[in-house]
Amino acid sequence: MEGRREPIVVLDSERRIVALNDAAASALGDGTPGRRLGEEQAAAHPDLLVLFLESPPELPAYQELRAGFTAAVSHELRTPLARLLVLLESATLPGSDVDELMEQARQEVEQARELIDDVLFLGELETGREVVALGHTQAKPILEEVVASFADRANHAEIGLEVRADNGIELPLRPRMLRVVLENLLANAIRYAGPGSTCIVELAATAEGPVLMVADDGKGVDAADLPRLFERFYRGDQARTSRGTGLGLAIVKHIATSAGGEVEATSEPGRGLAIRARFPRSRVTK
Repeated sequence: MEGRREPIVVLDSERRIVALNDAAASALGDGTPGRRLGEEQAAAHPDLLVLFLESPPELPAYQELRAGFTAAVSHELRTPLARLLVLLESATLPGSDVDELMEQARQEVEQARELIDDVLFLGELETGREVVALGHTQAKPILEEVVASFADRANHAEIGLEVRADNGIELPLRPRMLRVVLENLLANAIRYAGPGSTCIVELAATAEGPVLMVADDGKGVDAADLPRLFERFYRGDQARTSRGTGLGLAIVKHIATSAGGEVEATSEPGRGLAIRARFPRSRVTK
């Protein structure tokens, strides 16, 4: 490969970079081994020769993880389907309020649909089929747009929303990915903070890079639950009765880390929850 003039990159079955020559490193700008190279990114370089390695045998630990994930999805789907069956059976009973039961049934179907959508989306992220970082996005207009779209939902939950964002800050995310991150963080805050709380969306530039924070002053999270917030399907005691899919924060973490960033959560019971997504330094315009 090194003796060839044309750019050559070798990817594994998940489109992660295994090796590349100097010409490819120069063309791509970032040839860090292990970084995903999406189809759109590769297509942007017509001269790039992409080679794929044969998929290695699955490791026992990965097989166990995949089996556990499949079991968790099956379990999570059984819950709304079981409730749906009860509602439909109740609707056949004499004197039942059919309209109310059908509305509850509709909500259960919607819950199952959201779960399936989140599972599929997370799968696309992990296989590299959904590109996360492709250029930079002026963040403030999108933050204001998403917060405005959540206004009615927040009012119904009696939660105030506020945006504090500096102008000109760019994040290394596609606009769609930024929307997904903020939508999941806002949905989490509105679902769990509690009536009378305020949720603040803050974007600021730091010496290390831009930081997006969504913080509320609501119920907070127990210390035992905090380290596990970003696990798939994990719910603390107070969240077990919610209608969330249990995948929102896992999706946020995956998007942030795929863009070279990191996420952290801090909280104290009764003092709210703050989730910060830190990203690498990017260009800040005036």
